[in-house]
Amino acid sequence: MAKGMYHYIAEAWRGNFKELGKERMIKWRASDAISEVEKPLRLDKARALGYKAKKGFFVVRARIIRGGRKRPRHMHGRKSRKQHERKILKMSYQWVVEQRAEKKYPNLEVLNSYYLGKDGKHYFFEIILVDPSKPEIKNDKTINWICRDENKNRAARGLTSAGKKSRGLSTKSHSLKVRPSGRAWLRSGK
Repeated sequence: MAKGMYHYIAEAWRGNFKELGKERMIKWRASDAISEVEKPLRLDKARALGYKAKKGFFVVRARIIRGGRKRPRHMHGRKSRKQHERKILKMSYQWVVEQRAEKKYPNLEVLNSYYLGKDGKHYFFEIILVDPSKPEIKNDKTINWICRDENKNRAARGLTSAGKKSRGLSTKSHSLKVRPSGRAWLRSGK
């Protein structure tokens, strides 16, 4: 059976990235933390997540420092039970990067994002942004849902796929109550 172009793009990405990725990441480290790119590097992934090569769609590459997000240990007197290091950030790196991109481009909405790679110090992601004020977006029936008011600040409210996954909405469980939210469940008194 014949396979499509995107299959071969994905295959090439899996095969050759180890060699090509190191050279690219050296350049990426020298650039800004969030920088606009002409076109997506992983076209197959971008198209699967809703990217189209038309006006109103933008792609930015973002990097974020790796490492545990923990509160530093107190250097002065505390009760011993207060001295342990708690993990304070329960968000994934991808979700954090989406929020940073949303802050940098306040007139655009985050559609989705995908992983590019990592080195010893950074994770790299590409984020797809959409301009809801463009007439090309408003007239496109597949994407004009993003123009509605309830879809503003999607990344900050955890409505992207990375945000939903970090909030525990990708799986259903009887033991863990996360829908619509843990607090809503407590408020209802059930």
